[in-house]
Amino acid sequence: MTNDFVFHNISQKNMRFQDVFAHIQQFIKRNNKGTYRLMIGTDSQVHPRSTRFITGIVIRNVGHGAWACLTKHEQPRRIESLHEKISIETDLTEEVASLFTIECKKQLYDLILPHVKEGSSLTIEGHIDIGKGERNKTKIYVDEMMNRIEVLGMKPLIKPDSIVASSYANRFTK
Repeated sequence: MTNDFVFHNISQKNMRFQDVFAHIQQFIKRNNKGTYRLMIGTDSQVHPRSTRFITGIVIRNVGHGAWACLTKHEQPRRIESLHEKISIETDLTEEVASLFTIECKKQLYDLILPHVKEGSSLTIEGHIDIGKGERNKTKIYVDEMMNRIEVLGMKPLIKPDSIVASSYANRFTK
């Protein structure tokens, strides 16, 4: 894997993590009294000669909009093993989440801390594109992947709640 991520969204290209972090800070500064969810998740799609992984970062102020970006990672082979594919998705989510160092998290919490009594909050979530449904082939990996995300201090979410992985990132894997 690589730590040299380049992010983009509809209006901005070639953003480094510092740019992404600045956008997240600005988004929160617009209304420090919000209920914020910082969500990171990865999805993948097997193509004829490669497997494409998309990791999304979304900062959402519940009921008041969101800002999002993504980064792409291409494996030059078809990954047929479901466990390997999900493991790489989780690896990439972990790698992007690790860019939010303790200092970065402290800066974000410092923005909302003065407004906690007014209802302001921030949760950091790791979205995993797996589910516990009876017919879901990924259900046997749920505990393993959720534990990996939890160890990072993030709230792990799976389908149907893992919207960054299963919806946002998914749109760009095709």
